[in-house]
Amino acid sequence: MAKTLNVPLIGARRPKPPDGAARVSRRPGGLGLLALVAAAFTLAQLILVHPGMGLGWDETVYVSQVSPHAPAAFFSAPRARGVSLLVAPIASWSSSTTLLRVYLALLSGLGLFVALRVWRGLFPVRVLALAGALFATLWVTLFYGPQAMPNYWVAIGALVCVGCFLRAQADGHDRAALWGIGLSAALMAWMRPPDAVWVTLPLLVVAVAVPRWRRAGPLLALVAGLLAGAAEWIIEAYVSYGGLGQRLSDGSRIQGGLGWNIAVGDQMRSLGGRVLCRPCTGAMPNPVVMAWWFVLPLIAVLGLVIAFRARRTAPTLLLLACATTAGIPYLFMIGYAAPRFLLPLYALVAIPVADALVHVVTVPGRRRRPVIVTLVAIGLAGHLAVQFAVLQATVRRTTDSHHGWAVTAAELHRLGVRPPCALAGHQSVPIAFYTGCSSWAVGGHNANATPESITRSARRMPVAVVTIPGSKPPGYARTWASHRVGDLNVYVSPGAGSPTP
Repeated sequence: MAKTLNVPLIGARRPKPPDGAARVSRRPGGLGLLALVAAAFTLAQLILVHPGMGLGWDETVYVSQVSPHAPAAFFSAPRARGVSLLVAPIASWSSSTTLLRVYLALLSGLGLFVALRVWRGLFPVRVLALAGALFATLWVTLFYGPQAMPNYWVAIGALVCVGCFLRAQADGHDRAALWGIGLSAALMAWMRPPDAVWVTLPLLVVAVAVPRWRRAGPLLALVAGLLAGAAEWIIEAYVSYGGLGQRLSDGSRIQGGLGWNIAVGDQMRSLGGRVLCRPCTGAMPNPVVMAWWFVLPLIAVLGLVIAFRARRTAPTLLLLACATTAGIPYLFMIGYAAPRFLLPLYALVAIPVADALVHVVTVPGRRRRPVIVTLVAIGLAGHLAVQFAVLQATVRRTTDSHHGWAVTAAELHRLGVRPPCALAGHQSVPIAFYTGCSSWAVGGHNANATPESITRSARRMPVAVVTIPGSKPPGYARTWASHRVGDLNVYVSPGAGSPTP
């Protein structure tokens, strides 16, 4: 970095940044390159992840909270309302999945641009552009960018929050950085409050425990942002879940009981495109698919060494510290895996990795440079090929699954199960959304009904129970009309309308 940013107030001296704090370049530039990366990310989502791909299970829960298409699904304790509010501008008036996907793809591209822009001056633009490209070309990033899910937005919030925290430490009068800290922390807590705490834990520790970094502005902005984003979740805990402690306890129980549990192997199994690995059994993916996961921490450590030698350790160290705490609960404290859980980790570690790659292809002597550049180019090309292959297979498999729910919903309509109606049983949550019905469960994480209440409701509106072949229907549905719908059995209450030929 050449010169430090100097924005003194009239008649006031600029406070000296803490030892080891980031230096911010006077002329960062490069907005066009960052915008190009974000635009390419948006375009790749629209091309590779079909906008017409139906909504997934969790998506139907979030979207149903604001959609007039179907009654709101049961909202379990771990969930937060951020995604529902994010999709409300579209989902509140349109049932078009394609329109929703396009909206989210555009929004996720804009989010990536904003997150990279925050880091201008802290790292060279070419490093940021490569970091954005590395993060954006992971199959899990492309897959979840246009989805109504919270994890991508926690990742974007994490990048913005750490970057603004460093800028605020470098310049105590940077009000934009303080606002950035608060808003990004609020965004993370808005989406997933526990994740927001894990991501920002190193920032809170540094701001409190390191004397040179004790500044009221960044710390207050961070705490205020976390509280503002989590306020609705906390209030809802007391209104609907029996208190904050009870909601946290219920959330832990639903996720299998949070505690010491090494889930590294589970996450490795999910790298092959398993969007939810629960229970996480079966063989590991091909070693070629997992190779990048082992190389990633090695290159990140190299980035830290390079930053230490260049005497700009703080940005890289904070990025890696926040990436570590973001990954801890999903690598060592949970009994299952989903690749989207680690999106914040991948976003934060992308900058040190990109910094290391740029360094190794530019610093060595002329004789070795062509060999190193060739090896890095081959490695990146192979990595991209693997990511796109996994993405293609995952999109195809997911689209088929969602199409199956749509076919089942159409058949239920034919059988007379039309709104207002209700569904219970196997995969009732997504199938009910596609059908336009309420989803009921008498047990499990989504329990919101009893056999008696379902029986009473069946006297005044169509109710159906979905089971897999070989499973018996619940007692209250044993006398209902049985139908075979694809690979499922459906039991329709006598109150349903007449089947359509």
